[in-house]
Formats: sequence, structure tokens, C-alpha cells
Amino acid sequence: MTGFQLPALPALSRATALRDEALRKDEGKLDESWATGQVVLVDELGRTPVRDGASKLSPRPALSVAPSRPADARLLGVVHETAYWSVLGEEPMRAGTVAPPNSWGPWTGQVSEAGEQWHDLRAIGALLDDTEAGLFTTAVGLANWHARSRFCAKCGSPVAPVAAGWAMHCTGCGREEYPRTDPAVICLVHDGVGENGENVLLARQPIWPEGRFSVLAGFVETGESLEACVEREIGEEVGVLVSDIRYLGSQPWPFPRSIMIGFVATADPSAPLVPADGEIEQARWVPRSVVRAALEAGGAVDGLVLPGATSIARQMISGWAEAGA
Repeated sequence: MTGFQLPALPALSRATALRDEALRKDEGKLDESWATGQVVLVDELGRTPVRDGASKLSPRPALSVAPSRPADARLLGVVHETAYWSVLGEEPMRAGTVAPPNSWGPWTGQVSEAGEQWHDLRAIGALLDDTEAGLFTTAVGLANWHARSRFCAKCGSPVAPVAAGWAMHCTGCGREEYPRTDPAVICLVHDGVGENGENVLLARQPIWPEGRFSVLAGFVETGESLEACVEREIGEEVGVLVSDIRYLGSQPWPFPRSIMIGFVATADPSAPLVPADGEIEQARWVPRSVVRAALEAGGAVDGLVLPGATSIARQMISGWAEAGA
């Protein structure tokens, strides 16, 4: 059986900017590219200025940010011969603002004194076009890595950014470190009726907003295959055994440095659900008709709020709902 597929690339998997490793190591060309470049500002909460109803980034000309390339500037990529950079930056804020519809970010958006809205990646990732989604995702990922990688893992000495922000050079032992990605599986479990099932297993964490449910996910352990992780995590989180594990797609999730690797699997709906204490507040089987109603209503109906559009979880649920049994 082929089964359902993702209806489109996950929001944060979209990218068009050229990642030029050779350019990252050419100091002269980097300085030239700064002079004509654009900068995506990212504040300490991962927010950036946006415009056009939060559907477009609002980058700054690099020379308006700094007259020469700062040591901590990070090269995101090249788009139509223009280099895009990111730096940590903030501007005075005057008020808060609500997140765009169908989003779910942990930080409240704000409005700067200049009248621009600032939102985080979870809130606006799905609203951006392919190029800007890729730029913002990379900017947030690099910002999180830089914030957590200030000392050498080998000798403990301070590190300094090199290669346009894509490596850290230890000032003590000379060791170089590079951005790390933590793999995590995320799996849509259905009841195995027909090719795509009739019910989907959804769960909620205690810290989530009331009514929000999603598919199950967890981090891959050392020495563990992806498929083994799917089986273990679902068993640990809700107490059921899964089978027929199949890959769907992946999405970077830089919160702080993960990649979500999507799967689909089946389980027996008559098996008792045993939510993991302290991790899963509630788990239940949801009929396709209810999921479809939530999708048609913009992501929520009474008792069921689906994941925001930025997450691969939303694409997985949408693909399953659209496929039919």
C-alpha cells in the first residue's frame, strides 16, 4: 500500500537561498557582500520585523546596521546575487500585538516605535514565501546555536565565530565546532482501517493551550534508528505498539536545533491508551470527519485545536484528512 503523502513541503522546509561554503571562507568577498547585503534582525526571543500583514520580512540594508561587517554577522545565503545576513538586534518597542491567525508562537508579538510588527518563526513561518521562510529559519537556527555555543566542548575556553558565523574557533585549543542538529521523530498514528485509517491518534501536553492536540513526537537516542525511535516513543508516551512505520518527510525545527523527521504508522485502536505521567495529559482517537471539520474551520472546532500551520504536524494531519480511508 502506498498510503497518504504530505500535501506540500512543510513550511520551514522551503528554501531557495544559495548556501555558498566557499564564500563563507573568503574574507574579502564577505566584506564586499556586506556592503551590498540585506540583514534579517533577530531579537533574543527569535522575533524579526515584518510587514504586509506579517507575510513579508522587513530586512535592513546592511550598511544601515553597521558600516562594516560585524564579527558576529551570520551569512544566511545569497538570493539573486544579494547576500542576506542575520545579526542579533533589538529596537525600542511601544506595545504588544496578537499573533497572526492560525499560528502558535510562545512569544507575544510586539510593535516597534517605528510601527513595525515583530513576530517569531512559529507565528509567521507558514505566511512567508519559500525564500523568506528559508532565510528566517536559518537565521533563528544560527542565533540559537551561537547563544548556546560560547565555550569549547573540549577544553572550555571561549570560542569566536568564523566562516561567516557557520563555525566556532576555540581560542584555547584551536578546535573548530559546527552547528549541531538534534534529530526527532514525529509520527501520525492511525487505526489501519483501509489504506489510510478512519481515526487518528492525537495527544496533548500539559503545558499546551486548552484543547490543543497533535501527533506524537520525541528525540532520537544515541545508537537508535529512526524507526526504533518511533516505536519506543509512542510506546512510552501513550502505551501502544505501532507497526507499518513509513517515512513521510522532514522539517527543520530550530527551537533550539532540531529536525523533525515525519512518519506514519498504525496501531490497534482497541488497545488501552496509557498517557505518560507528566508528559501527556490526554490522548484520544479522533475520527477523520472531526479533523476535517477543524481544518475547514481554520484549525479548530470545539474540543480540538490543531497544530499551527508552521509545524510539519499540520501538514501530516492535513494529508491524512484529505486522503480518506
